[in-house]
Amino acid sequence: MKKVKIHFLGASGTVTGSKYYLETPELNVMVDCGMFQGLKELRSLNWQPLPIDASKIDVVLLTHGHLDHTGYLPRLVKEGFQGQIIATPPTLAITSIILRDSAKIHEEEAEKANAEGYSKHHPALAFYNIKEAQKAIDLFQYGEKDEWIVLSENIRFKFRYNGHIIGATFVELSVFGKVFVFSGDIGRKEDVLLSAPEHPKWADYLFMESTYGNKVHPKENVEEILVTLIKESIHQKGNLIIPSFAVERLQSLMYVLWKLYRKNRIPHIPIFIDSPMGNNVLSVFENHTDWHKLPPDECRAMCNHFNIITSYRDTWKTIDDKRSKVVIAGSGMVTGGRVLTYLKQLIDIPSTTVLLIGFQAEGTRGRQLLEGAHEIKLFGKYSPVKAKIEHFESLSAHADQEELVYWLKDIENIPEKVFLVHGEPLALDAFRVKIKDTFGWHVQIPKLYDTVEVMV
Repeated sequence: MKKVKIHFLGASGTVTGSKYYLETPELNVMVDCGMFQGLKELRSLNWQPLPIDASKIDVVLLTHGHLDHTGYLPRLVKEGFQGQIIATPPTLAITSIILRDSAKIHEEEAEKANAEGYSKHHPALAFYNIKEAQKAIDLFQYGEKDEWIVLSENIRFKFRYNGHIIGATFVELSVFGKVFVFSGDIGRKEDVLLSAPEHPKWADYLFMESTYGNKVHPKENVEEILVTLIKESIHQKGNLIIPSFAVERLQSLMYVLWKLYRKNRIPHIPIFIDSPMGNNVLSVFENHTDWHKLPPDECRAMCNHFNIITSYRDTWKTIDDKRSKVVIAGSGMVTGGRVLTYLKQLIDIPSTTVLLIGFQAEGTRGRQLLEGAHEIKLFGKYSPVKAKIEHFESLSAHADQEELVYWLKDIENIPEKVFLVHGEPLALDAFRVKIKDTFGWHVQIPKLYDTVEVMV
């Protein structure tokens, strides 16, 4: 028997910052390498060096490209990591886009904070810059799904399709014959653009996401909600602002809106897509058609229907446009991106509607708006919230509790340990009870920086 030491370096007791590090007798593996988002106490953790020696990590495996699973990679390289970063081709394409965009935003925010003097730090520094992001991208290696990839004599892994976003997988990591399954983020059984997730068949040690571990998504009619909100905006001569993640959520929204227009369900209201990163992600859909359900000709026709904004100057032209309009802009939890500029100018106007879609993590502006905040801090100053705030979860890219249980149903063995991760405390505990009652499995909820030793 040999010993494997597991370090829970993120998304443990919280939703963001996914990082799991395994020290094995043959090599050291990290699964995901994400940034913390949300509460200030979490975000401040990003600036602290990891409690491990990054230079001893041999390989990083990525489940998918979202920032809370990949955004720490440039810092990891800065701390001494020089190994391979392996993921599916679309995940690496998405991650490249996200890291470059994130670096640009970090640089711009630091520059703006220094110019306007609203940072407590003098000078304010970028979390990482574009050059540092590129150093991480230079370490990328492709790994195709459904193929065992050998890392050493007794360690190999396989990527398995997981829905959620394009390129997303769960990871089956075999260490001396024991199977460690990392769920990553699990997608929906019925998704606008993606197929249903595949299921693991065996898991000796299971690392299971719990984002919606205590909730079932409501049965909402997305099309009807959008039709109503768009007609209301036109009637009130107002604007519909939709903060959206650039990956998957944006493309799903575009597809739904395009279908509504083709069916004459909505008038020809101008729809602006203000997400340079989202525009780049569309090319990933075009280049990886076997990873989604949208035919290439429909993808092109859909893109041609929208007003794609690429320059910040056009952002201001859109704000100054007096017509009623729909604006879809990043980021999805209102933590950064172009949507902040729109909200700064429009959130204090009663005819504005802000439509929040999907999960809003604790400590984000999205969660504040969802919970009825009367004011919101944007660019260092408070703005009164007079806009109408709406929310739906039907376009969520995350499986709900029922779908998470369904994902587990094909596991043939009784896992030696189930670690619940990537969830807020209430969701984690509710899902722990659900798994225990449904399967009778022993479940552990690790805390941040916990270490666990297991035998293989």
